[in-house]
Amino acid sequence: MYAKPDSSRAATNSQPRSRSHSRRARLCQTLCAALVATAVATLVSAAETDPATARMRMVDEQLRSEARGITNPAVLKAMATVPRHEFVPARLRPYAYEDRPLPIGHGQTISQPYVVAFMTEKLQAQASDRVLEIGTGSGYQAAILSGLVREVYSIEIVEALARQAASDLARLGYGNIRVRHGDGYQGWPEAAPFDAIIVTCAPDHVPQPLIDQLRDGGRMVIPVGEYGDQNLYLLRKRGAKLEREAILPVRFVPMTGTAENKRP
Repeated sequence: MYAKPDSSRAATNSQPRSRSHSRRARLCQTLCAALVATAVATLVSAAETDPATARMRMVDEQLRSEARGITNPAVLKAMATVPRHEFVPARLRPYAYEDRPLPIGHGQTISQPYVVAFMTEKLQAQASDRVLEIGTGSGYQAAILSGLVREVYSIEIVEALARQAASDLARLGYGNIRVRHGDGYQGWPEAAPFDAIIVTCAPDHVPQPLIDQLRDGGRMVIPVGEYGDQNLYLLRKRGAKLEREAILPVRFVPMTGTAENKRP
């Protein structure tokens, strides 16, 4: 005998089925949303760790920004091309393109990307220039200059850093850079005169040997002052006259060697 289902029971039983379907739908939506979020996060993470992407982000957000205002196309191209992560210790590579200096050992640092770009732009480097750098450090600033000028001569007083920088620059194919271990205060007299000089450590005065090795009409960018009270200067040599313009308050490691002995 066919028994007709009790309508009240059927109605009662249908409610749990409806709620179950609803719960499954909500659970599916939640899981799908979580999967999408995870996929997006993975893609963002991959983009963040990709050096080329990180360099472009550095250029766009740190250098081209209205607050920073780096505009020289050649400088921006160099900053977007040179692999900064190759010039920092392996453990710090995830932070290579952040807006800050990083330690490279021996009490030295690689400068904040903005400061590197700012100094390079102010140097007004030309393709035919021969440039002297005082304070090789990791070699990053020399690598930035490499694509902008004919030759770079770089001096580093810490022998281990000089060796490492020379090795890294050669490995990465920067063939127009010469690195020397020595006292930067004395410059590189046998290679002088230079069209431009860039100094990445701070003496308390402008070293006379560097002035002597700058050609007439040449430019020098140099931080000067005691630690905590330094200014970056743009100097122009006009015959016997040295024009001086303060362009940015900065904080660089002190110049050592002869510069220390000449401090009052």
